[in-house]
Amino acid sequence: MSPSGSAGTLEGTQPVPSDQDVDNENMTGICATVGCYNEADPTVSDWLRSLLPSRKGVLRYARGVFVFTQWLPRYSYGWIVGDCIAGLTVGFVVIPQAMAYALLATLSPEYGLYTSFMGAALYWLFGTSKDIVIGTTAVGSLLVGSVITSIQEQRPDVYTNEEIAKTTSAIAGMILLFIALLRLGWVIEFIPYIPISAFVTAASIIIIATQFPALMGIPGVNTRQAPYLVIINALKGLPNTHTDAAIGLTSVVLLYAIRFFCARMEKRYPARKKTWGIISSMRLTFVMLLYTLISWLVTRGLSKEQRPFRIVGPISRGFNHAGPPRLDGDLILLILPQLPAMLIILVIEHIAIAKSFGRIFGYTVLPSQEMLAQGASNLLGPFVGGYVCTGSFGASAVLSKAGVRTPLAGLFSAVVLVLALYALTAVFYYIPMAALAGLIIHAVADLPTPPKTLHKYWQMSPFELIIWVVGVVVGIFVGLEVSVYVTIALSLVWLLVRQARTKGSFLGQVHVYRISDRGHLSSSKLEADTDDDNGPGSSRNIYLPLDRRRDATNPSVAVEPPYPGVFIFRFTEGLSYINQAQHMARLITQVRANTRPGRVVVDDNTTPTPTSNNNNNKKQHHADENSDRLWSDPLPSPSALQAQSRLPRLRAVVLDCSAVDQIDITAVQGLVDARNTLDKHACTFGSECVEWHFAGLSNRWARKALARAGFGTRKKTVLGIAHGAPGAGPVTRRRAGTHETEEESEMARLAGWSPTYYVVGEAGGGRTGIAVVEGLNRPFFHVDLTGAVDAAVRDAKAMEGKETSHVGVCHEVGCPSEGMSSAAGPLETV
Repeated sequence: MSPSGSAGTLEGTQPVPSDQDVDNENMTGICATVGCYNEADPTVSDWLRSLLPSRKGVLRYARGVFVFTQWLPRYSYGWIVGDCIAGLTVGFVVIPQAMAYALLATLSPEYGLYTSFMGAALYWLFGTSKDIVIGTTAVGSLLVGSVITSIQEQRPDVYTNEEIAKTTSAIAGMILLFIALLRLGWVIEFIPYIPISAFVTAASIIIIATQFPALMGIPGVNTRQAPYLVIINALKGLPNTHTDAAIGLTSVVLLYAIRFFCARMEKRYPARKKTWGIISSMRLTFVMLLYTLISWLVTRGLSKEQRPFRIVGPISRGFNHAGPPRLDGDLILLILPQLPAMLIILVIEHIAIAKSFGRIFGYTVLPSQEMLAQGASNLLGPFVGGYVCTGSFGASAVLSKAGVRTPLAGLFSAVVLVLALYALTAVFYYIPMAALAGLIIHAVADLPTPPKTLHKYWQMSPFELIIWVVGVVVGIFVGLEVSVYVTIALSLVWLLVRQARTKGSFLGQVHVYRISDRGHLSSSKLEADTDDDNGPGSSRNIYLPLDRRRDATNPSVAVEPPYPGVFIFRFTEGLSYINQAQHMARLITQVRANTRPGRVVVDDNTTPTPTSNNNNNKKQHHADENSDRLWSDPLPSPSALQAQSRLPRLRAVVLDCSAVDQIDITAVQGLVDARNTLDKHACTFGSECVEWHFAGLSNRWARKALARAGFGTRKKTVLGIAHGAPGAGPVTRRRAGTHETEEESEMARLAGWSPTYYVVGEAGGGRTGIAVVEGLNRPFFHVDLTGAVDAAVRDAKAMEGKETSHVGVCHEVGCPSEGMSSAAGPLETV
């Protein structure tokens, strides 16, 4: 095997056997017995054709965009009562939340109502969850506020807060729509859960810190500073606390008291659990109305300077801020750098909420379609005055508890919000700012990850807990956007390190028996064969790691190698350019340490012969081996040579590829290099003598790549012996003793390869008989590990028989000096 490759081929690969390389007579015999099947390689044109949509696919895509066309025609009028009650309930809950969260975005309270209205009005057209509510959220509003603050610092008084918020929402909507229409929702799977958990925890702490001065009525605190500075300045300003503290603190206490009381009532009266749940959900609206009434009684007729506490003040009636967003080039360039982190958080938060309710109620949520609903809401929201919106967990939980039946409930919520904008703006004028701050703190206080969950993180994956801590610290002291990028980068690095340093497993086999659920199995059943492959008494081979420290099975079970010289190696986390070097290094090291070199005599001036008792031959052998030894290899001691001589010769490598899908060029080259190295180690005369079996590799492109590198097939080699050669004598033909049945032996003889699998029964198309499961042209690709090991062991036994025959032939007729493989086919005379 030449170590160098020609252009266009992998280095060190051998020419790929073509169909003409297969013995026609043998193939004819197999085809006559079981029928022919040769595995065909996939082509680029096939791949391109698979990407072209069919007419049905186009229609299915169009219907999938507007999901309501699938469920609305089947709408039951019995559902309308549940949707109406749930929608109206959520509408009243959302009103105070939306107004409070708008303040986090440094906007007037009515902008929160605009945002929630558009989400409620549009989601039912595109969404796939009945339980989610799109609107303002604490985290989303905080991100919008940070964008506004950042741009105002760079371009003071050039753009208004409203213009920045609306343009940010429009650009985010365009991006989400683009991703959704291309059905790229799967990209969110690249974002792990830990960065999001760390971000939400850090954001919650920041929100509480920024709302604390408003809760306590402490003036002069810049809430746009770093959170730790806000907390320090707020604590310094406690002596300047105003009457707002009485409103803020009592509102928080009242909110928690109502929640605690309703939770107790739910446990005490399970039959009325739903009623108490709705009452608990309405606590936000109740508290806001209560303190609005108190504020009206206290502050009516007073000027701004005479009021004992701050109130919201004038709110525009209706959709007075409706209009297109300002798509100014400079403004867009200022917004774009801050959009990635915002989009990641908004999308992950929304889909996580939708999927959680989908798991609870047993329906499927489509990420791409949810992103489409988000994109539409964010793109069209600015036209009525809205800003960035996403799924709200608190409002969604209320909607679910209220007994929602379909996404149509959002329309009823939208009606409530419209009524609030036109009929209640005069009432909203008197809402105390401290009460809104208390509402925000109450809403986000449960968002940080609790210590119990952190303890679970530590038990499951300590390093990911470290990433979480880093994310929280960076989010609080540096910035939320930086926290997102840092934690995602650390998670990806951790993933790549685990992939690169993964350790494959060498497997051994254990013969197991199936017992009944009573746990009784007689010894007679262990010895007897059963026709029931799955019933009590049936047996099979299973494969477990030889290194029991990395395995969870019973350590007292003895695991044995399948056969001397046959190694089973499992790729535990796939095979790619990232980890192929690690896998191949371990494979080569382990195999070489547990097998003896195949070359016994290496002498360019004499004919190679098998092991001899001649002392001169032994000395020559040692001298030549030392001359061929690499400078980096240690000189083996006599005791090491003696121990090495007792090791088996390498016969076959079986690769368990059940965890492998795609294989890249680097991985294939690694396999080729490993094959070359082990061939040089094991083969007696420098030819290919080690079989490589692949189990569980189903991807056609991966199989094609390996086949192009010379794996999966081999040429049938024939040893010709001329009559009248010096010293020639009668030739004795012997076959290795195996346990094959006559049918298996005949099939292997016809093929000249490892036996392939055959199934008895229906062969397809209503025909019955024997059908080939695997391609005859690639017999070293196996459906499962059992078949691969059986074939490798069978061939290893056959090799031993052929080597025994070869020793006799060499003594009688002489041996060629090169070009013969110990894995050659049946000896034939010419």
